Amino acid sequence: QVQLVESGGGLVQPGGSLRLSCAASGSILTIYTMAWYRQAPGKQRELVAVITSGGSTNYADSVKGRFTISRDNAKNTVYLQMNAMNPEDTAVYYCNADISTYRSGTYYQPSAYWGQGTQVTVSS
Repeated sequence: QVQLVESGGGLVQPGGSLRLSCAASGSILTIYTMAWYRQAPGKQRELVAVITSGGSTNYADSVKGRFTISRDNAKNTVYLQMNAMNPEDTAVYYCNADISTYRSGTYYQPSAYWGQGTQVTVSS
């Protein structure tokens, strides 16, 4: 059907940078909004950044000015550039996308798909 595969997580020191990628594949017709969420231990999953199909973006207050979301529609990929990271950014990061699909002659309305998550740890 549809798969979202994330990459780029890891360990980074405070003040450092990481770039996450999430590539969508499968029976994709159209990808609409794409987003990054994160979930820290003991906390609820929260929205980090979102980008529409037209390129409009929105960010959580905690990451404004430090994180940048972008997308490459030709590659069905969304990115999250994270700069000036701090320990509070430690979490599992998940990509999310609203995708319509076309399979065996049938159109399916947009559904929300999730990646498997990638661990990001900010520590000295």
